[in-house]
Amino acid sequence: MNKFSAFLLSYLKYGDNDAILHCYTKENGFQSFFLKGVYTSKNKKKAYLVPLNELLITTVDKAKSTELLLVKKIESIENSFSDYDVKISSLTFFVSDFLHQILKNEHQNLFLYSKIKEIVFQISKGNSYSHYFFFIDILKIFGISPLSQKGDFLNVTKGEFQEMYESDTLDKEISIIWKFILNEDYTDFKIKKESRKKLLDSIILYYKIHFPDFYTPKSLPVLVQIFE
Repeated sequence: MNKFSAFLLSYLKYGDNDAILHCYTKENGFQSFFLKGVYTSKNKKKAYLVPLNELLITTVDKAKSTELLLVKKIESIENSFSDYDVKISSLTFFVSDFLHQILKNEHQNLFLYSKIKEIVFQISKGNSYSHYFFFIDILKIFGISPLSQKGDFLNVTKGEFQEMYESDTLDKEISIIWKFILNEDYTDFKIKKESRKKLLDSIILYYKIHFPDFYTPKSLPVLVQIFE
């Protein structure tokens, strides 16, 4: 048997009662699990199937390397989202949707795991700016963060700041927000409401350009509607 600490990124109902869980684990990085019987009427464990819930998963030994790990026991390490809030819920769905895309091929990374733990904490506390900082900050982990250069315009294609505005650059206001976040200069930093959608669009655009097969998360329209 093996034990995994894992953040739930997504899950898929399989048959009438079972589910496939896609997680980012502390021990192995991205890992999928097969959970039997979670949708039976008497099973209370389905309450754990909340995006970004941190789980302790115990598995049985698998026969072949190609098989999903079969869950023997599942526990909630810390459910930060036990009290339902529509804004928090929409944000957790969006962040987990985003992470499911970019972590599918990621191996163990304890620093990244700690970053996910921090964003979960910030979201649970109602920090409405945390996901902007998080998505820009973790670009450093993947080695595709914009180069820190002089200039007030971020060229999203080249991944660098430049002094002149061009078709591939963000406007000055959004570029400066990127620079603040990249320099971790965001203590008490506030983002104006009218700038948040533009900033989020710029983050998604950057990931589309620099991250293979990245697409706009399907949960984005709901997030935008909730936070308008």
